[in-house]
Amino acid sequence: MRPPLPEGPFLVVGLKRSGLAAARTLAARGEEVIAVDAGLPDIEGLDGVEVHTASEGLELLDRAGAVVKSPGVPAQAAVIAAARERGVAVLGELELGWRLLDREFIAVTGTNGKTTTVELLGHLHRRAGVPVAVAGNVGTAVTGLEVEPGGVVVCETSSFQLEDTVAFAPEAAILLNVEADHLDRHGTLAQYTTAKLEAFVRQGPGDVAVLPEGFPDPAGRALRVRFGPGGELDDRDGALWWRGERLIAHAQLALRGAHNAQNAAAAAAACLARDMDPEAVRAGLATFAGVAHRLEEIARRDGVLYVNDSKATNVASTLVALASFDAPVHLILGGQGKGQDFAPLRAPVARRCADAYLIGEDAGRIGEAIATGRPSGDLEGAVAAARAAAAPGEVVLLSPACASFDQFADFEARGEAFRALVSN
Repeated sequence: MRPPLPEGPFLVVGLKRSGLAAARTLAARGEEVIAVDAGLPDIEGLDGVEVHTASEGLELLDRAGAVVKSPGVPAQAAVIAAARERGVAVLGELELGWRLLDREFIAVTGTNGKTTTVELLGHLHRRAGVPVAVAGNVGTAVTGLEVEPGGVVVCETSSFQLEDTVAFAPEAAILLNVEADHLDRHGTLAQYTTAKLEAFVRQGPGDVAVLPEGFPDPAGRALRVRFGPGGELDDRDGALWWRGERLIAHAQLALRGAHNAQNAAAAAAACLARDMDPEAVRAGLATFAGVAHRLEEIARRDGVLYVNDSKATNVASTLVALASFDAPVHLILGGQGKGQDFAPLRAPVARRCADAYLIGEDAGRIGEAIATGRPSGDLEGAVAAARAAAAPGEVVLLSPACASFDQFADFEARGEAFRALVSN
């Protein structure tokens, strides 16, 4: 049983996808809902909700019994800080959705690979004949999901969502990896890691915690299942093994790259630890081809392979992408760097890249860190320069290691722009 909701009225802060879903769902339940956003969002469909835009919402707090915080709203926002100081309950949208939906949850967190692993888990459950809904950072927000009885929710959970949890305790939780990211929000790697581990701290003895081999045990009382070399889901001899039994060879996986073998191992471990049929898991791993904007092979023109990895918004993700190719790479880098150190790219770029093409706000910083690269201004200029330079058998790779917001609405828009430029 999930904990009950606090008493309303509910003040929903932030009206992007998660906040809109929370406001609609609470209103549909007959709750009194006040919604606020500091900007001017599209609020179509918020029937029965009192909406305030271009407002921080502090003046509305006296009317609220509880606050629902969208993940994009920082904890330091005045209305959130004031609510907590006054003892007003503050729930994240993930917590709200989990409390409202009494279905088995699989939470997937980590710095890189979350969306691919979540979509792979959805595919594995469908192959096994288990009703499943994919939610969270991808697809639909958790709040408002409808899942038939016996179904499973597979939920991508970011550090922004998890830091706002209060009682959240998923029946299964997966930690894929932890690398430096979002330090502009969390401040330190330790604080970022602590946010990620909120997926595990309230799990009980009947739950499953899937962790990389060698990662320290988090708090919580769940069954620990390890993946990676030496784990219960072992990765050795070019294959994945479950408790000593060969599951599938790397060559049979539909996904490219060693990092995706690790994503596959984590997903398989979560399914097998919960008694999914190994044959269904094996079949699913062999047929899942991946997700858009994540090492997505979009075209081969004049013998050159063009790959869209726009989702690579941090250095660690770009390092993984570079390691996935044996051919010389023409790498497009840049955007908003989020305070990262780009120095780890220097040696891999020198070793694997024919050239690098630098775009966006932090192009100069990246160029200094990697001691190479052509300043290209924007994505159009970078694609044109890479196309002119690339020879048959080489790769043009968009894997920016940066957020997109200096030039695009989001990484999806950046990836679609790349696709269009390659197609022209």
